[in-house]
Amino acid sequence: MAEKTDAYLQIGEVAERTGVTQRTLRFYEEKGLLRPPSRMEGGFRLYSEADVKRVEKIRSLQNLLGTSLADIKEMVDAEEVLRELRAQFNPEAGLSEKRRQLEKAIEVTRAQYTIVKQKTEQMREMESQIEERLALFDRWSAELDELEKAAEPAKS
Repeated sequence: MAEKTDAYLQIGEVAERTGVTQRTLRFYEEKGLLRPPSRMEGGFRLYSEADVKRVEKIRSLQNLLGTSLADIKEMVDAEEVLRELRAQFNPEAGLSEKRRQLEKAIEVTRAQYTIVKQKTEQMREMESQIEERLALFDRWSAELDELEKAAEPAKS
């Protein structure tokens, strides 16, 4: 059994390599994102390199498709700042106060824009990769269609 465990990693090693917690790995397993790993005699989980790659892919998609709590906090905080600026707005205020409020509104809105733009660019990149894959599959399908057509007269 010792030889077999050399090819596998324990949960702590996988957590360290992938940047997720052991709890997250168990959660992935529970939700079916990760196949239940092999186990040692003592019940310790053993993960393969394929499992590690799958965790890395899950993290990549999670980062791409999701939004981090830090980004969410920044987006929500920005909305709060904008609400406060609207509530404090006084048409009778001096130009310097109006300028200060406008600059603060621009600052927090630019921060929101940066987050959204980053996600949009990442999604476009993923869209492009999937389009390329679909185009390849379409070419292969057309090639198979041609091979089937060529084979039909030979059958007759």
